[in-house]
Amino acid sequence: MDQDRNMDIEKESTTTLDYSKRAQWLRAAVLGANDGLVSTASLMMGVGAVKHDVKAMILSGFAGMVAGACSMAIGEFVSVYSQYDIEVAQMERESGEVEREKLPSPSQAAAASALAFSAGAIVPLLAAAFVKEYRVRIVAVVAAVTVALVVFGWLGAALGKAPAVRSSARVLFGGWLAMAVTFGLTKLIGLHGL
Repeated sequence: MDQDRNMDIEKESTTTLDYSKRAQWLRAAVLGANDGLVSTASLMMGVGAVKHDVKAMILSGFAGMVAGACSMAIGEFVSVYSQYDIEVAQMERESGEVEREKLPSPSQAAAASALAFSAGAIVPLLAAAFVKEYRVRIVAVVAAVTVALVVFGWLGAALGKAPAVRSSARVLFGGWLAMAVTFGLTKLIGLHGL
């Protein structure tokens, strides 16, 4: 009887996870991938609104991917390094010892952020890369980005054990809004502005 009870307790402790502890890395990964996807797709849609050339769309998307990945990596490095400094100072105040294994890694955080951004950014680039016809290319980018937005929303919900439909819808509509605003405003400025 006691053995069965101990097994139940062990099973319970191994299957019960604190999903709030996943929040920080999950947020960074989902934010990075979603930001790469939406930023790059929106940039490509904006350029595509005024320049129908496939080369211009791909080059703008590639430049956006590189710039965004670098920006995310540097921002994450600086942010995590600040956290690192605070935790070191706290450990020194409390015990005089610094436990390095408990500290965050700014380099790992920067690399993960750049990788997540790039993983999202590659989706619209691949969708547009092989389509010469302008209208078909725009539809291909929107379709690929739509699928990726739903997947990213679902993945974030699944990893955080949150409602999948609500999360996917929020990510999808946010991404569509960003692309539509960028396309519309760039088209307006391109036609009547500069």
